[in-house]
Amino acid sequence: MTNHCHLIVQQSQILPWIDDCTRMAIRVTAHQRVTTPIVLAEFRSAIKTHGVPASTLTDNGMVFTVRLAGIGRQGGLNSFEAELRRLHVTQKNSRPNHPTTCGKVERFHQTLKKWLRAQPAQPATIAELQNLLDAFVDHYNHHRPHRSLPHRATPATLFNSMPKALPGNSRDDTHDRIRHDRIDKTGAVTLRVNGKLHHIGIGRTHARTHVILLVQDLDVRVVNAVTGELLRELTINPKRDYQPIKSKNSRTCIPQVREFRCPETSHCRGDRI
Repeated sequence: MTNHCHLIVQQSQILPWIDDCTRMAIRVTAHQRVTTPIVLAEFRSAIKTHGVPASTLTDNGMVFTVRLAGIGRQGGLNSFEAELRRLHVTQKNSRPNHPTTCGKVERFHQTLKKWLRAQPAQPATIAELQNLLDAFVDHYNHHRPHRSLPHRATPATLFNSMPKALPGNSRDDTHDRIRHDRIDKTGAVTLRVNGKLHHIGIGRTHARTHVILLVQDLDVRVVNAVTGELLRELTINPKRDYQPIKSKNSRTCIPQVREFRCPETSHCRGDRI
């Protein structure tokens, strides 16, 4: 399944999903603005009617991937990337400044824009644009012979007659990353997981301490960047924003205290080990 950067038409954005082999337009929708939650929702709608693909190919827009994001977000996954990983779908992205990688979708965009401009009644709302898109998809998939397909077949004819590539049953690799941060004045650090920001409690005694977060899927180890001391080890609960220190899925490393008692005065002194 191939997608590309949304197409902008009359201050609206069009999000197409195209089958790479047969050019079948799986789903084409109009939006005021395309965001990652919209990409995720439309992808789920597409696979609900046409099945889960073996892989996807998109450009490097932030709605599709954050692999080229700025400082603080490298190595993370947005919600669309996390969904692909959950379904064992291989995610492919075009090379930066190399639009020909997604050339089939670029060609689809040209055909779509040419068809829209030729319509006597131009859309004034998102709903009217969506009606035109639905009419175009029906014409494109079922009635318009495609010059690049064998015997100038229609995309739907070829799509329905061919076996589908499916994702693997499992994947053995893990999503590993390293994040450098500083504990804030409230004693917490932040970590983005599956497109959602989570706050990890470390403790106010460590405020403004520089730390390194070692992340493997949902497992996190927070280490003092200077001393190497393990400050906290936990498994992120995706359903909670704040990850409290006292949690079933966490282990906070607290220095042990050994008590010394003076035999003459019976006074106690606690020393850290």
